[in-house]
Order: sequence, then C-alpha cells, then structure tokens
Amino acid sequence: MTIRRRRSYDRWRLGPSGAGKSTLARRIGERLGIPVVHLDALYWNPGWVPSKVGQFRERVAQAAAGDTWIMDGNYTAHLDLRLPRADSAIWLDLPRSIYFPRSLWRSVRNYGRVRDDIGLGCPERFELSFFKDWVWTYPVRSRAGHRQLMSRLPPGVLGIILTSPREVAQFETNLPHSLDTGVE
Repeated sequence: MTIRRRRSYDRWRLGPSGAGKSTLARRIGERLGIPVVHLDALYWNPGWVPSKVGQFRERVAQAAAGDTWIMDGNYTAHLDLRLPRADSAIWLDLPRSIYFPRSLWRSVRNYGRVRDDIGLGCPERFELSFFKDWVWTYPVRSRAGHRQLMSRLPPGVLGIILTSPREVAQFETNLPHSLDTGVE
C-alpha cells in the first residue's frame, strides 16, 4: 500500500492476497477522510478483462496525481508513478497461515458478488489456479522482492512492515483521527 501526503496522508501498500491490504486501506481512508484507490479496480475491466498496459499506466498516473490518496495493491511495475509521490509504504508481511485461509474464505463468502476493490463487472470467482499459482506461491514469487523494495525506499518515504494481525490492529489504533493532528 502506498500513501501520498502533500497536506495529506498518502500511502502505498504491498502484500499477498488475503493479507488485509484493502481492508486496512479502507479503514485508513475512513479514519482520515481521504480517498482510497484500489489498483485492481483500475486494472480490471468488466468481465475480468485486463486493461491494456498504456491504459492502466494512465489510470495509475491520474490517481497518483491527486493531492491525497491511499493506494491498495502491488503492481510493482508501476511504482515509478506512485512511489515518488508517496510519503509511506506499508507491507503486510503476514504468514501464509493467515493470508491463505483469508483469501479462500473471501472468495467463498463473496462468490458471484462484485467487490468494490476489484472493479465493476468482475464478480468474485473461485479459481483453484489463482490460489495455487498466485496466493500460495507469494513467499517464493514476490516476498523477497517486496523485502528488497522496502529496504530501498527513497528518502522521505517511511517504510512500515506489519507482520501479524496484532501489529496491524496496533497500527490502526495508533492512527491519528484526522490529518490535522499529524501522522505518527
């Protein structure tokens, strides 16, 4: 998750499916009264049709141009558009024993429904290949890259790594109630 803060609070978030990126982004947005941008909703067109590369880059660039935002999603190929405008990056580095069952349960619970963090016309599906090839393989496929990214954040970008549901809850508890009080 990335967050942008020019007179505001802007964050960008990373982590596996089911870690709670969208939930945390919504909670931060509600608490601080700032817009939440779900990158999956920018990427997926109705019918689960992916955006063309240029179209998606343009959507991300428009969203990142805003004065205040929280961006939820990985899409590390587009960090060049977000990270220079972010004031912090949050990585939800939760164990597989937490995020994998959450991801499965979310698909079962929302099957056939359209979630606001995915995009219009994209009802929740239950695809074993997604869980096997994307969710289960996160530690091998993406975790090292996310760790490296967090260790090399540009100056002025605060890195926040949360490794358990308890740490996520504590982070939420410690959030200010408005942007006027500053960011911890």
